[in-house]
Amino acid sequence: MKKSFFALLLACIAICGSVNAQSYKTGLGVRLSPADGYINNAVTLKHFLNENKAIEALVSFGDPFSIGALYEVHKPFAAEGLTWFYGAGAYLAFVKSYNPNTLKNETDANFGGQGVVGLDYKFSNLPLNLSLDWKPELNLFNDINFEASTVGLSVRFTF
Repeated sequence: MKKSFFALLLACIAICGSVNAQSYKTGLGVRLSPADGYINNAVTLKHFLNENKAIEALVSFGDPFSIGALYEVHKPFAAEGLTWFYGAGAYLAFVKSYNPNTLKNETDANFGGQGVVGLDYKFSNLPLNLSLDWKPELNLFNDINFEASTVGLSVRFTF
């Protein structure tokens, strides 16, 4: 599945190869991921603080409901409009589970840290941004575990 996301991003860049890219200040869209992490399919809002530093908020609805925040550093890449980025942040997730002792559904809060590394592309003649990232998660509270396979593709409207 990771190869499919990477191939999709490269195809979009190749198709729009004649398009010159420009930077953007804020992007709002969706992040799609087949992974089992706490923040997989989510609404994403990325806002640049300056030319190369951004903050990103993620809200994932469903089970688990989760919110996360990332601080990202963007660096130029070989193609115009394409940057690579890295960063770190934290998340809070609320997971529903069945307790056989009480015979009831319960909601547990999970908290953890997350890192991110990826590619970010902005089209110049469209208010559109594509981002492909790897965002591993380390859950630190309530259910300690590491989720490494959290690859996602974000599509954002930019303004």
